[in-house]
Amino acid sequence: MSSVLLSVSNLSKSYGGRLAVDGVSFQVMAGQVVGLLGPNGAGKSTTVGMIAGLLRSDGGSVTLNGEPITPGNSAAKRKLGLVPQDLALYDDLSALENLKLFGALYGLAGAQLKQRCAEVLQQVRLSDRADDKPATFSGGMKRRLNIAAALLHRPALLILDEPTVGVDPQSRNAIFDTLEALKAQGMALIYTSHYMEEVERLADHIVIIDHGKVLADESPAGLYRRLPSQAALRAELAQAPAAALLQELARQPGVTSVRADGAALDIGLQETAGAPAVLAWLAAQAGAPLHFATNRASLEDIFLTLTGRTLRD
Repeated sequence: MSSVLLSVSNLSKSYGGRLAVDGVSFQVMAGQVVGLLGPNGAGKSTTVGMIAGLLRSDGGSVTLNGEPITPGNSAAKRKLGLVPQDLALYDDLSALENLKLFGALYGLAGAQLKQRCAEVLQQVRLSDRADDKPATFSGGMKRRLNIAAALLHRPALLILDEPTVGVDPQSRNAIFDTLEALKAQGMALIYTSHYMEEVERLADHIVIIDHGKVLADESPAGLYRRLPSQAALRAELAQAPAAALLQELARQPGVTSVRADGAALDIGLQETAGAPAVLAWLAAQAGAPLHFATNRASLEDIFLTLTGRTLRD
């Protein structure tokens, strides 16, 4: 069984009397990838800042392997890597010079620093641009260089705060290849993003925060079980069904809703496992569907159900 790597316990933080983070608690196990989600203003960035030791909390604690993470504990902070939302690079230095500078701050020197710079450049596919300045890089390449800098000292935990915002598709794929390789190697990650498909692809545990509080802290499978009624069946018949057939279909066991658009039917189900029985009933009543497909609730469906659909600025 995996051991607890990071423990976040009852974190709180206020700004001018407004409670931005209100009793946030969760854990990251060794080798686990945790997706940290929340709408704008939910408290994600403040939480990340406290976990990384950049912000001092008003209450609660963060420990990494049992050692407290605080702004004053430099030794503990060196055990984690942070890829911030805002790029942290020096445009007048080459990519390699940037890495040497960051590596020196982590206490690396000599042959060890040279080796680690070469290794992380290869990990993020920038070896051929080592001598070029970030000023000549695309946004995605700069982000990859930031990831390389965060990996130099072999951190126990890598925190990535919106790492794919504003990057091109090629860099996005390269970033994900790097992160999936790190995951396969057993590195623990905290990954914040507004892109639900990224979190679905990478995370094996998800924490959802809103209004400074934790709304969900569980595996993706556990989250999907929260919305069993979101399972759906889409079927296309040979011709538009009669109203009486639609009414009878709505009364079938496991059917929660029926909507027709010409010959196409959108059928809500209590669970995806009920689709075969509904298809068999349709075939008997109206002929076998020409096409059909099922889907379950997406992470975005769950996120919007928990946090609401009101637009946040």
